Parts: sequence; C-alpha cells; structure tokens
Amino acid sequence: MNLIDQQEGLRLIDSLEGLDGESWASVWGAAGDKARDKAEIALEAGDLQAAAREYVVASGYYFMGRFPCPNHPAKERCARAERDTYVAAGALWENPVQRVAIPFAGREGEGDEIVFLLRRPAGIPRPPVVVMWGGVDAWKEQMTAASNAFLAAGIATIAMDNAGTGESPVRGVQDAERQFLPVFEWAASQGDLDGGKVGCLGRSFGGYWATKLAHLFPERIAAAVNWGGGAHYMFQPEWVEASRYPDSYLMELVETRQRMLGARNDDEYIAFFKRLSLLDQGLLDRPSAPMLLVNGKDDRQCPIADIHLLTEKGTPKAVRLFPGGHMGNTPQTLPTIVEWLRQHLACHVRAA
Repeated sequence: MNLIDQQEGLRLIDSLEGLDGESWASVWGAAGDKARDKAEIALEAGDLQAAAREYVVASGYYFMGRFPCPNHPAKERCARAERDTYVAAGALWENPVQRVAIPFAGREGEGDEIVFLLRRPAGIPRPPVVVMWGGVDAWKEQMTAASNAFLAAGIATIAMDNAGTGESPVRGVQDAERQFLPVFEWAASQGDLDGGKVGCLGRSFGGYWATKLAHLFPERIAAAVNWGGGAHYMFQPEWVEASRYPDSYLMELVETRQRMLGARNDDEYIAFFKRLSLLDQGLLDRPSAPMLLVNGKDDRQCPIADIHLLTEKGTPKAVRLFPGGHMGNTPQTLPTIVEWLRQHLACHVRAA
C-alpha cells in the first residue's frame, strides 16, 4: 500500500464486505476511478505535476484491486487500469517510462509479444542496463523504487513481467526462460544502450528465473541477483505444504501461484512446481554469471536451504542475508543490490 494515503487506506479497508474478487475489487477499483478522474482533470488544465501524482495514486488503488492476481473479471479490470494509469503517470516523470512491445514467437495458446517498460538516466549517452522482474504478485508496475535507485546510479532499467504474470506471453512453465531472451537481444541491439551484457534482478519468485538465466546464458549476463527466490527445495512437496499460508501473505497465495504456473488443480500445482527444480534439471553444477543471493533470514515463503544449495554448486556466489522474513526488506537491502550490480556492470564496461 506504499502509494496509498494511510488514512484513506484504513477507511477503504473498513468498507470491505469480503475478500472475494467482486467485493475486494469494487472498493479499490472505485477509489482508482476517482483518482484517475482527478488526474485527467489536472492534465486538461495543464497541471502535469498534479496529473502525474494522481495517476500514481490511481495505479496504487488499481494494484490493490487486482491483488494478488486478477482471478475475477472485476480484478482483471483493475489490472488493465493499473497498467494504463502507471504508464500515464510515468510518461510525465523526469525519467519517463516508455512502454515497448516486441514480437515473441509463442507456442499455441501463448502470446505473440513481450511488453516491458524502459527508463533511461538523464545525461548518459549509452548507459548500462538492468533487466528486472517481480514475483507472483508484484509486476513491472511495482518496479518504480528499484528503477529510481538504478537510474540514480546511471543505469537504464527494463521492467518486465515475471513468467506467468501480468502481460507475460507464457505461463511459468519449465522453459519460460524463452520470454527473457528476446528482451536481452533487444537491449543488445540498441545503439543508445550498453546492453551487450545486462544485469538481471529477479525479485521474490522471480529470483528463480534470474538464477536459471545466469546458469543458462552467462555470456549474455554481466551479473544477476536472486532476491528471495528458490532453486530446488522451494519446489518440493514438503515445502509446498509448509508454505501454503505464510504469515507474510494476505490471501490467495496458492491460487496466485497456480495461475502463474497454469495449474488447474492442487495435484497439478504440486507437480508443476516440482519440475521447476534447477537441481533436478542438472543446471546447478554449470558455470554461471556472477550471482548475488539476497533474502531475509527468517523467510517462510522461500527456504533459506536454497541459498545454501546454490553456494555449494557451480560458480562461487555472493550472499547477503538481512533480518526479517521474505526478501529481507530493510533500508539497506535495495542499496546493497544496486551497488553490487553497478560494480559488476562497470567492470563489464571497462573490459569491453
């Protein structure tokens, strides 16, 4: 609820009649509609600062309305409105958001394009690039704080949706790394970006894909961060059972994961999760791009055992554990990640 006024948020929570999709989305969606109306009035009046502010607020309300996933038509409406208002706000920022869509050769039933959000630091003709994505519920529209931090460090950002979420053209299937490669290739082809080797940041469940990509394509990746994601133990039936109702999650974690995976029932959920294991896929003993593994030492969504496993396999990796639960969010966490990636991207630029 970072984008929502605290008192207004409490008022809206008190007005909720239930956690079902219709009840939930109607409250937050109505608040988003009001904020969007204010933004459009300000835009027509030429007050760009007020318009940007209200579009951000609207996007925050719509995010709540589709949270944690748009598994109801009312939530899907909020998801579309969240994307629209976020791009409208970002177009008015000092480092504007540019929505980019590139072709994707999807299989039958998959999408045919990949959508991502590009931002560039001012005054740097050819900046390095970090490609980042979230987990099952935080999508590219929730990457603003990380994007701002990288921009301040002189790094361009590409925010995209994790496999099986948002506008991703694929589900979280075993080979969903297919959706990331065209983005890396696009970055490498841009003359005004130093994207030959990108940095990668995968947050929460997205840390899994950062880890897999670092092992599959080290020649394309300058450095990668797994911030709170699994590798093997997270996907075992024992952990799936233990993590169904973590204290860090409000509601519908299992339903959200099922939607990401494309699972239709609990048996498929467990089976689809298990086949994601990077250990069982035989990848962890392979050389990888430089990796930083970050989490909270008391995480109940992703087992710390996966960090230990990753440090015992393949290329040596850096580790930083923080106090707290999932992802270890402290005032030092994001700055630590940004500085580590900045240093590795700078080494890549010097070597090139």
